[in-house]
Amino acid sequence: MQWRSIVVGLLVLRVVLNCAVWLMFGLGPSWGFDFPIKFAFNLHKIELLKDDDRATAKPNAWSQHMYENRNPQAKTCSKISGNSPKKSYLSFFQEGRDEYDRKYSSFPDALKVKMRGMARDMFYFGYDNYMKFAFPEDELNPIACEGRGPDVLNPSNININDVLGNYSLTLIDALDTLLVLGNVTEFHRAVKLVIDTVSFDKDSTVQVFEANIRILGSLISAHILLTDPRHPFGDVGLKDYDNELLHLAHDLAVRLLPAFENTGTGIPYPRVNLKTGVPLDSINETCTAGAGSLLVEFGILSRLIGDSTFEWVARRAVKALWNLRSNETGLLGNVVNIQTGQWVGKQSGLGAGMDSFYEYLLKSYILFGEKEDYRMFSAAYESIQSHLRRGREACNEGEGDPPLYVNVNMFNGQIMNTWIDSLQAFFPGLQVLNGDVENAICLHAFYYAIWKRFGALPERYNWQLQAPDVLFYPLRPELVESTYLLYQATKNPFYLHVGRDILESLEKNTKVRCGYATLHHVVDKSKEDRMESFFLSETCKYLYLLFDEDNPLHKSDNKYIFTTEGHVVPIDQRFREKSWEEQYPCEGSSNEPPANISNCERISEERRYSLPLKSMYMRQIDHMVGLS
Repeated sequence: MQWRSIVVGLLVLRVVLNCAVWLMFGLGPSWGFDFPIKFAFNLHKIELLKDDDRATAKPNAWSQHMYENRNPQAKTCSKISGNSPKKSYLSFFQEGRDEYDRKYSSFPDALKVKMRGMARDMFYFGYDNYMKFAFPEDELNPIACEGRGPDVLNPSNININDVLGNYSLTLIDALDTLLVLGNVTEFHRAVKLVIDTVSFDKDSTVQVFEANIRILGSLISAHILLTDPRHPFGDVGLKDYDNELLHLAHDLAVRLLPAFENTGTGIPYPRVNLKTGVPLDSINETCTAGAGSLLVEFGILSRLIGDSTFEWVARRAVKALWNLRSNETGLLGNVVNIQTGQWVGKQSGLGAGMDSFYEYLLKSYILFGEKEDYRMFSAAYESIQSHLRRGREACNEGEGDPPLYVNVNMFNGQIMNTWIDSLQAFFPGLQVLNGDVENAICLHAFYYAIWKRFGALPERYNWQLQAPDVLFYPLRPELVESTYLLYQATKNPFYLHVGRDILESLEKNTKVRCGYATLHHVVDKSKEDRMESFFLSETCKYLYLLFDEDNPLHKSDNKYIFTTEGHVVPIDQRFREKSWEEQYPCEGSSNEPPANISNCERISEERRYSLPLKSMYMRQIDHMVGLS
């Protein structure tokens, strides 16, 4: 009988250990907090089911889709019950009038003013210390109170060198945030500093994507705000300003053009040296977002200076990627070979490597009015809903888990892993722009639940284990951005409370001696000595705008949009006009891949593409004068 006692003892021990692990990772009956909105967020523990267990899986649970052979024609999400009429997303804010509902149903004006002041102080604490201790270097090390530039001793350190180009990154990236905060005087001073001190004639190898969104986008935005009193801060013109920021933007864009040369697909190389072009040891692989998120900035630049070159190469890259999508699912992968067009990374998701590709399909349409951009976005969005979305169809009713977007194989829609990353938190904001507010509310709540648990978003979160996979948080803005856009769409004070939680968490967990530091570990709150430029250009900006109802951006009669780096760009009729078409009428259809262009378009292609790129190697851009 002793062996029976041993067996019973082992079984009891196993149960105890399972319970301990269950509780340790937060897999118990709730997340440990409640929502003011009536979400069913008491998520059950998800098991990776064996084949013989599938029949007992809970309908509409995420686990139902882990290993099933999916029918491409079948809908991912289940139908809600026939006797459960579909409700407006506004009904999410009208149910469950309990203590939490009462807590979140209002946000006093005095508290709003206080939060706005906190967001403003947060920006200036980081900005002033950057200017004091780091400028003209690219970033501030907020713990050591010193500047950071490229890692010249270790060129392979792409985590640093992809972003830092020895061109005062943080100052440039923060230009329009100064205007959002109403500080015209400092905005003018910063613009003069950029004009007087910044040069792109540097022996720096940078990532094309990062230089585009952080530097080129900010220069273009600041130039527009300086020169056009209609948008949206009024006349903030600078005396004797002579389009210098636009000259700098043009200079940088020309230095990025070699990335588009000598590729078999038209998809650009990921990196260029600002002096010499594509490095000899450059790899032939790039991510979808990196190659396909250049169109907004390149397109605006083309329309500002009347030169179609930049928009054409960016649009050709987008079209090339789009033509490589799966015939079965309509999905794209996350890493592609630029010479062969073969997918090196077959994962399709909404986070790192793919996020801004979708974002710029929609924003390009909003800015330029090109119907093809919207057709691509609509098809991509349909594929995302069909193959990436798991859970019940309706956010707040029906059987099964709340909706979640997972990472799948681009060719068959099968789940590839059980994590999502923090960059995906941008997607609710994009859904708002697309008018899909119901899904935006639900996905945003999922990410807010994670934030509430850790006081930050871990870089990767395992939804199957309900625990972080990658633990750092580099002050990313995506959840704040979605919170801001959802508040603008719904005006529900719940999102002001979310913003307050985020703001107070940042102040408590990331503030250090000279700024705000990356969290190395979202659980123990240990820190890394880095404050990335997007903290000032995006995170602080969206937090301030969330609480500033009377900001000129909100009161202006003119419409605007934010780039993926949070730079303000007006929706302007002139961006829907192509001045070069009047002189070169053949160029109207030049966004087709080169293999399909007509003879007339081939002439346009040679004139627009080859000649500007050749001029790059003749180094004529050093003394550019006059922009048409």
